[in-house]
Parts: sequence; C-alpha cells; structure tokens
Amino acid sequence: MKVMLRPDIADAAEGLSHSRKYEVIGIEADDYRILNDDGSPVLYAPGLFVATDAGEPEEWVKTVGDDGELYAYPPELDAVGFWEDYHDGNEYAIRVFRDYLRARGIEKPGILPTVLRKRHGVRGTR
Repeated sequence: MKVMLRPDIADAAEGLSHSRKYEVIGIEADDYRILNDDGSPVLYAPGLFVATDAGEPEEWVKTVGDDGELYAYPPELDAVGFWEDYHDGNEYAIRVFRDYLRARGIEKPGILPTVLRKRHGVRGTR
C-alpha cells in the first residue's frame, strides 16, 4: 500500500514531504504507520493522504477492534507490544524491523528508534 501527502495539506503532517510516495507498513486503529522523512515509523491519520496503490498486502494479519477500528500488520510486526519495544530501544524489535525493511527493499540503514537517537545524540538518519 502506497500513499502520497494530499496537496492541500500544509503543516499538518510533520516529517512528510509532498513530493514523496510513502509505503504504509501497517495500520493501527485506522491510522497508517509510515516511515517518515527521518526514517521513523510514525502513525498518521489516513485523511492526510491519497492512495497511489490502495491494496493492502494479503499476508497482513488483520483484526478489528471493539469500536470497529482496523489493525493490520505484516506477521513479523504484529506481535503484541512490538512497537512499544521498538521505540523503547529493544534490540530484538529493532533487528526484526530492519530485517523486514531490508527484505522489502526499503532498507534505511540509519533507522534508530527515537530513544536511541537521543541516547546517542543522533538528530536524524540522513
């Protein structure tokens, strides 16, 4: 699933550019998890985007929450607490995520969760 920032969105989408296509790497409570321009996997409201390829991968694990909200992730990223572990700097979660990106050709070697960037004084991934 690929999306682009809507042209009428100005400052509402911090960390995103109008000229780029973004791959949705998951859906959480209807929000899209996208690698932003810094390489961070961040949740964004779907209303910020237009789909350039609306198909959700068939292998994604999909569940519907109590209020009808959609959760959908590839099996590798679908474990309970995965994203909390990733953002807390858990080495196993970071490795799983990097392996997932590498296998799909969207590897960004500098990706570090925010907690590790702060700990090591890294400002971004470019």
